[in-house]
Amino acid sequence: MSMAGNLRKVTSLGKGGHLRRVARLARRRPRVDLSHPARSPLGSSVVNCVTYRDGIRVPGGVGLVDAVERVRKSGDGFVWLGLHEPTDEEFADIAELFDLHPLAVEDAVEAHQRPKLERYGETLFAVFKTVCYVEHEELTATSEVVNTGEIMVFTGQDFVVTVRHGRHGSLGPLREELESDPRQLAKGPSAVLHAVADHVVDDFLTALDAVQTDVDHVETAVFAQDGARLDPGRIYQLKRELLELKRAVVPLGRPLEELATRPIRVVDPEIQAYFRDVSDHLLRATEQIAAFDELLNSILQAHLAQVTVAQNADMRKITAWAAIVAVPTMVCGMYGMNFDHMPELRWRYGYGLVLGVIAVACLTLYRGFRRNDWL
Repeated sequence: MSMAGNLRKVTSLGKGGHLRRVARLARRRPRVDLSHPARSPLGSSVVNCVTYRDGIRVPGGVGLVDAVERVRKSGDGFVWLGLHEPTDEEFADIAELFDLHPLAVEDAVEAHQRPKLERYGETLFAVFKTVCYVEHEELTATSEVVNTGEIMVFTGQDFVVTVRHGRHGSLGPLREELESDPRQLAKGPSAVLHAVADHVVDDFLTALDAVQTDVDHVETAVFAQDGARLDPGRIYQLKRELLELKRAVVPLGRPLEELATRPIRVVDPEIQAYFRDVSDHLLRATEQIAAFDELLNSILQAHLAQVTVAQNADMRKITAWAAIVAVPTMVCGMYGMNFDHMPELRWRYGYGLVLGVIAVACLTLYRGFRRNDWL
């Protein structure tokens, strides 16, 4: 669609009641960048709405509809609208303004999606899983290690709409970092898409570095002197959290490869080289997850082997003491049969001799078991 056609569409839509509500929504609520994970204190899902021209933030508190109209009228710049957990009602007018596909809108509102990349006409829809390492004093069988969220990005020729879900992964610092590099931001909406992808993958690597500390602690505990007493639930919990991280990292490989290699109209060709760099970082994260998973399997097997060895040692001790106790039991059992004609029954030193034989036999067995590390 031509620029004039886009302008006519925005102007005609702006006459409707839906878009008037969007304009009122943007004007009556100040726009803020949230550096904390909560929803907007103003009660709105709108985090920020900014127009950029030549990589420079355009000053002024223009409403969303007016900002889109000015961008499409001038044919230069783009609008970046940031949202946090919008409702169906809050997102409906925005979807109508930017002509977003209903399936993509449904995914953006309800979340719980796998990382993916889809094209709907002139709009690119990307889903990223965000991760955050959860600090804990000691890893237990119920410790939460990784917390996940989602970021959806709608990218068009003159707009970017980011939708964030979860209590982490704020894009406020990312926006400030991009604004400090106007040359990169001047490449258009695809520069924002790359920045979000790079931000998400960097968080993967940060979380993995923290998870490695937990893996090292578990490994040290398993091979400690009392490693057999370690709760295996700690290892299983770490493997479950690693699986959650794997679900966020591994499926992102194909979308990043497509962004880095295939020509896409809304992606600047110069940005594709940057996507290749992000893809390389993602490959490192994927390999690190596979290494952790394999290491945890080895740690679990080593722990089970230690438990088996400890059980065998306990059984040997029990068997050794049972053999020692069996000697007096056998001798006393024989002399407890009360037959009239038994040797040494009426011998004066018979009692002491029997006790001596029992003591010597038990001591001999004890020394033998000690020599063979059974006791």
